[in-house]
Amino acid sequence: MILHGIKNCDTVKKARTWLDSHGVAHDFHDYKASGADPDKLRAWVDVLGWEILLNRAGTTFRTLPDADKTNIDAEKAIALMLAQPSMIKRPVVEGPGVLLVGFKPETYTAAFLNS
Repeated sequence: MILHGIKNCDTVKKARTWLDSHGVAHDFHDYKASGADPDKLRAWVDVLGWEILLNRAGTTFRTLPDADKTNIDAEKAIALMLAQPSMIKRPVVEGPGVLLVGFKPETYTAAFLNS
């Protein structure tokens, strides 16, 4: 299991705490410090859609020039997220049979404890 995110993000901290407290072994990938893997990001977009992954509510997206915020498609979204990994919604948790975006305790319970 790999939890992808930014180490100082409050939501990532909550997810990491939940995983630790429930004994779910995982590695952590800080995509702000280490970058986002283009192939992995494309695979996530293929499965989930770019609309789920692109954090349009965050400061980074909101401060983009209007031209960058319009006419977004999968390729443009991927380019934006690769250029500014903080635009990827977080956390993203992936592992065998699991691909989750965001953190909700009930979703994590269903994915990790009820299987």
